[in-house]
Amino acid sequence: MIPETMHAVQLIGHGGIDKLAYRTDVPVPQPGPGEVLIRVAAAGVNNTDINTRIGWYSKAITEDTNSGGAEGFDSVDDGDATWSGAPLTFPRIQGADVCGHVVAVGEGVDPTRMGERVIVRNMLRTYVDYRPYECWTIGSECDGGFAQFCVAPSAETHAVTCDWDDVELAAIPCAYSTAEGMLHRANLGAETVLVTGASGGVGSAAVQLAKRRRARVIALCSASKVEAVKALGADRIIDRDADLVAELGDETIDVVVDLVAGAQWSSLLDVLRRGGRYAVAGAIAGPICAIDVRTLYLKDLTLFGCTFQEDIVFENIVKYIEAGEIRPMVAKTYPLREIATAQEDFLTKTHTGQLVLIPPQE
Repeated sequence: MIPETMHAVQLIGHGGIDKLAYRTDVPVPQPGPGEVLIRVAAAGVNNTDINTRIGWYSKAITEDTNSGGAEGFDSVDDGDATWSGAPLTFPRIQGADVCGHVVAVGEGVDPTRMGERVIVRNMLRTYVDYRPYECWTIGSECDGGFAQFCVAPSAETHAVTCDWDDVELAAIPCAYSTAEGMLHRANLGAETVLVTGASGGVGSAAVQLAKRRRARVIALCSASKVEAVKALGADRIIDRDADLVAELGDETIDVVVDLVAGAQWSSLLDVLRRGGRYAVAGAIAGPICAIDVRTLYLKDLTLFGCTFQEDIVFENIVKYIEAGEIRPMVAKTYPLREIATAQEDFLTKTHTGQLVLIPPQE
């Protein structure tokens, strides 16, 4: 039985955690043509949720993400504070990670999908007619998983057959597709890769996925996270504040997978070999970096900005799950109504792996 209303967290504007409103009277969405209705079992917490809430994607913001993570920023330009560049509309139900069960289908969708346990590709292409380098992010350009129910395109909703619990599956979509998208764009093989922010959701995914590609993984993290990151398969771990050139030497790394940017950024190019590749999908330490262009062209480096994902990226993630080739690290779970606590904990960066929210299941 599908109720008329549901529990959900609505983002009511750009700003601090106080902009998250927990409600119990939000209308349950209805699937349109080509869509499915999902009863959400669990939803992961990600940087993108916080970045969207605080308007960090606006070019008016130059600080690191944590600077405004709890209170927001004063200088946000609402007009460009989203992935797509189009203004966000409020209220918005966030949540880029969705794991749940299909409970209704829209026109044109095979009714045998009912009952499937699914995860949703977080970078949606259906709504932009599969145009290259365009996408909607679920939980940003459309409502996401911080609710008891959500709607998603059937074509981008993937049934998964595995023995994992719902919480583990909810740790996958955003973090693992982002990490795999970076490795896919950089065409990582059995090479040496340096992963920044290796204890976070995307970073820990990148370590596992790089090992799956038979790479030698050097991970950057804080001293308190060394054992956890080692357990993920990292071959060598370096303190995140270390002098990278002194630790690694010039031109020793084939590929850099960067989620941090910030003041240390230029040294990431210094340690790349000639012809090396740099892939970035985050800037938690700050988006404004200095570059010596001579390093870029004299070493024949290639830089990849990684947001858009080809279809094969998410399809491969599902295959890796079903083949038992990856497994997420879940740090903690919270009831959906405790989203404020979950995001406060996320901002402390003291955890390794993913934090996951669980909506009421009645």
